[in-house]
Amino acid sequence: MSTTAREVRLAARPQGEPVPTDFELATVDVPDPAEGEVLVRNLFMSVDPYMRGRMNDVKSYVPPFQVGAPLDGGAVGEVVASTVDSHAVGDLVLHGQGWRELAVGPAKAFSRLSATNHPSAHLGVLGMPGLTAWAGLFTIAGYQPGETVFVSGAAGAVGSLVGQLVTATGGTAIGSAGSPEKVAWLRQLGFAQAFSYKDGPVAPQLREAAPDGIDVYFDNVGGEHLEAAIASLKPHGRAALCGMISQYNNSAPKPGPANLALCVGKRLRLQGFIVSDHADQRPAFEREMAAMLADGRVVAAETVVDGLENAPGAFIGLLRGENTGKMVVRL
Repeated sequence: MSTTAREVRLAARPQGEPVPTDFELATVDVPDPAEGEVLVRNLFMSVDPYMRGRMNDVKSYVPPFQVGAPLDGGAVGEVVASTVDSHAVGDLVLHGQGWRELAVGPAKAFSRLSATNHPSAHLGVLGMPGLTAWAGLFTIAGYQPGETVFVSGAAGAVGSLVGQLVTATGGTAIGSAGSPEKVAWLRQLGFAQAFSYKDGPVAPQLREAAPDGIDVYFDNVGGEHLEAAIASLKPHGRAALCGMISQYNNSAPKPGPANLALCVGKRLRLQGFIVSDHADQRPAFEREMAAMLADGRVVAAETVVDGLENAPGAFIGLLRGENTGKMVVRL
């Protein structure tokens, strides 16, 4: 027998910034799990900046969302029915069928998790954002303990972890954020310097925060931040290009940094990356990050929005920078 549940669908492809009417809340029949499958009731789902790109009908590293079909993304849920011995009713699982109340599918697509009082951490500090921060900082940027690192979007899920990893390893973290409250929070996390990009141009604020220059730039924003970082990077500096949220709602291409010629004389390395390319690092990352959480070197921060019906608003708010730490929706 099937049961009914709600899901969020893409109603229209956004033109510029998404609006509520680009989403649709629908009630659907969810079948019982077939042989080899499980049925999961979602507890938390993730909204992430990369999802904005999937709302456009363009080829990318992940397929675009389809109009009229449910969205998907990271989620943590509880098994409520199972046809396999590996997954028991009550097990906590991590999977990719977010944006819905119930998920059904092959058991192998639902990774069992240890019991925890903080299941949403698997969508943030112990999940994809955490691994993104880890791989981007240590593998892509080649960060060495003691270096100076500038992080844009530093109050977000990834940026806040990058700064804490730098601080925990004896480096100097400098962050930009969008409000005085977020700047103050970054200082509480251990950032040596922090400033609001809304207070004025980024380049002079970065020069003041790092008068001797920076060794590494972790880019979550792009645009003006990237140009300022290129100006401040020391010779042989490195930039890990994780995201460019300032451009995700652009309806037309914007000019790139005007000072790219500096990359030649400074011998800079700017490298983009996708976290899925670094799945082999997950065991070491989870082990080290769990230890840092346990001893307080890293703090998990979340902005929690309640209700599947409010997931579109949470996503729109994420793109506007309304979150501190990881934005999750509690179902």
